[in-house]
Amino acid sequence: MIKAVIFDMYETLVTQNRGTLYFGEHIAKDMGISEAKFREIWDTTDDDRTLGKLTLRETIDRILKANDIYTKELSDMIVTKRSKIKKQHFKDFREDILPMLEGIKKLGLKIALISNCFEEEVPAIRESSIFPYFDVAMLSYEQCVMKPDQEIYERAVKALEVAPEECMYVGDGGSHELEAALKAGMKPMQARWYLAENNRKPPKPMESFDGFDKPEELTDFLVHGGKTGAHVS
Repeated sequence: MIKAVIFDMYETLVTQNRGTLYFGEHIAKDMGISEAKFREIWDTTDDDRTLGKLTLRETIDRILKANDIYTKELSDMIVTKRSKIKKQHFKDFREDILPMLEGIKKLGLKIALISNCFEEEVPAIRESSIFPYFDVAMLSYEQCVMKPDQEIYERAVKALEVAPEECMYVGDGGSHELEAALKAGMKPMQARWYLAENNRKPPKPMESFDGFDKPEELTDFLVHGGKTGAHVS
């Protein structure tokens, strides 16, 4: 019996592919250097930024200084711009996401979040209209552990006060999260409703996992207790 639903955040509840984009290639352009030069440092800091070992400003300043183009004004501009755009992502998500979360709450189920995120994403997540729905939030930057490490799944289950087999994990499938959820003893399901919007790295439905093409399908599945009568693609 499902007692809790644990969600991934990006490309599951919100997407970074609507509105203004501000990824590595865009930051490099603002710096006036090639993307290749930018990524020599940026890409190597990904895990440290996810695990709370490195802030956005520290990373940006390191890249600027390595390329002899550091100014406080440029650093400030980039940090402010990226933080602002991250918050905007939480205003451009699907209109059926909140009804889905409300539906889960009405069923008396707990809701949790496990998100691999950077420093600049933490306030965007915590200040969002989605955040109040979470009974438990495990943010990698704060927890200093990231998916697919089993530790972050175990912390979520412990905080929820449920057994792993009583948890459904819903995510788009990045960071090997569904495989890790299965290993943790949960019921993993792929969130497929944002897949078509990802033009940078188009993902595909994962044949190894059942999933939902629309948020309401997830709610319907839970209403039926995960049994026949609910749509699962």
